[in-house]
Amino acid sequence: MATDPQLDRAAFASDLAGSPLPDVVQTTYDYVPAALAGYAAGVGVVTMLFWGIAPASLMLPWLGVFALMGLARFLVWQAFRRATLQTRADWSRWLLRSNIGTLIAGAFWGFTGWAFYVEGSGLQQTGLIVIVYTFSVVGIPVLSIQPRMYLAFAALSFVPMVVRIAGVGDSYSYQLAGELVLILSFTTILARTYRQALQRAIDLKVQADELLVQLRIEKQAAEAARQEAEVANRAKTQFFTAASHDLRQPLHAMGLFAEALRQRVHEPEVAQLVNSINESVDALEGLFSELLDITRIDNGGVEVHEQHFAVGDILRKLRLNFEPSAFEKGLSLRLRSGERVVFADPLLVERILRNLVSNAIRYTNDGSVLVSCRKRGERILLQVWDTGIGIRESERARIFEEFYQVPNTGVVSPEQRKGLGLGLAIVKRLADLMHAPLSVRSQAGRGTVFTLELPVGKAPRALAQAVPGKGPLGITLEGRLVVIVEDEPAVRGGLEVLIKGWGASIASFDSVAASSTWAQLSDPDIVKPDLLIVDYRLEDGLNGVDAIKALRARFGAAVPAILVTGSTMTGHEMDAQAHNFHLLIKPVVPNKLRAMIAFKLGVKAA
Repeated sequence: MATDPQLDRAAFASDLAGSPLPDVVQTTYDYVPAALAGYAAGVGVVTMLFWGIAPASLMLPWLGVFALMGLARFLVWQAFRRATLQTRADWSRWLLRSNIGTLIAGAFWGFTGWAFYVEGSGLQQTGLIVIVYTFSVVGIPVLSIQPRMYLAFAALSFVPMVVRIAGVGDSYSYQLAGELVLILSFTTILARTYRQALQRAIDLKVQADELLVQLRIEKQAAEAARQEAEVANRAKTQFFTAASHDLRQPLHAMGLFAEALRQRVHEPEVAQLVNSINESVDALEGLFSELLDITRIDNGGVEVHEQHFAVGDILRKLRLNFEPSAFEKGLSLRLRSGERVVFADPLLVERILRNLVSNAIRYTNDGSVLVSCRKRGERILLQVWDTGIGIRESERARIFEEFYQVPNTGVVSPEQRKGLGLGLAIVKRLADLMHAPLSVRSQAGRGTVFTLELPVGKAPRALAQAVPGKGPLGITLEGRLVVIVEDEPAVRGGLEVLIKGWGASIASFDSVAASSTWAQLSDPDIVKPDLLIVDYRLEDGLNGVDAIKALRARFGAAVPAILVTGSTMTGHEMDAQAHNFHLLIKPVVPNKLRAMIAFKLGVKAA
């Protein structure tokens, strides 16, 4: 059956819900072209059979009536195709017009049988009976859904001819009329059976339409729920971004001022208080980082950018960041086989190793932490070993769950239980993003080893050499000029006091414009910065990358730069690779800032 846009619109009108009326009407009018073609063929056969036999006074008016009837049915059909049907009354009116046309057609064929039967002999009469009966049969598919209309059509088209045959008055005519009545009765039974089957099909279609309406409603509800979830996710992301920046700023300034104070006092009690402040800031930084990382991963904000790189590039950063804390606990931090090359996302691999090494140092009280890199076939095994307290077998299945921490035991100190229990959950999700298998082996009281499997990479043309030795615990910046671009007065003041305490000269600005003006007025051969420390968010929509570009345009692209940001959710890593600077996430504890400056300038420990 042809599909009409009218049906799609009307089938879902409120007063037609569950009604077969649109299907009945649509099917009736879809049948009109075939019916008109069949009528024309029937008229043609009758004309051939009775031409020259029936009088012209009968034949010509009969042909004229058929032409008018056919033209009227065609025009009504064309009007239906152009009509817009919205209500039950609309459909009912068009069904009435169709039924009137059907009754007229039945009367036409009834008159044909009555008028022409007596004009011919055996061949003509047999042909006429076959034609009239054929129209009674072919009307079943269209009219059986309206049983009364079918009976009326069949009676109008067939009964007049049966009466005419019986009216001849001989035994043959009576017998033939009786047989035709019997045939018509069987045909009526056939029409009833067909109607029942068709009714079941229509009922199924109506049910399908109802289900389709329900599905559309549920789909709209699901789409609305999805949009609400997306809005909630965006709101959550925006909240965490704003909270990250706004809350990290005072913590960042607090850490800087506390370190500057520690350098100026020598009383043990005051020094202990300052150390406690730094530890608290460090703990808060860890909480911020874990929350923001897990949120960013869940929101699809982490993309995988695979490349070939030497593991040693990451191991050097790990040494700078973790050797001071390992040394403070009396642990040996060993990093081996940095010459191996893997094919993966270096930023994600670094994040995974940072979390694993941080955990290893936290839960190891004596011994060492080893980061090793071994080749097994076409895979590289990146492993973090420790000699810590280990993980009981009953706990290993849950250590990668969010917010899960191993239950308190006598060997786990309050210091080791800091955090939200998100570190290993982040590790697992980042590994899954890279499709890198992650496994753990552990023995309570003996230690733990985490293994990350990565594909073997192709060696770059030139590999940087690892920096031997321990990371700097203190630095001297005598004779160095450090440019600071920071719009937060408290943070800027803290940086100035701290870096001056390390012996450096300071050029400090609160905007990109101010730093650019200073750079343009300076002699680049005399006043050339040794290091740029810039905040990300600055004035008038500008950011730290703009400040770095402006200063390097004046003093050269080789000027080292550190970008400090309060947000981990804006994809700074790509900018860092593109513009050759390093990132520090607020709040920056002095130890990390000191290690990063030493790394950028290549200075030795004081």
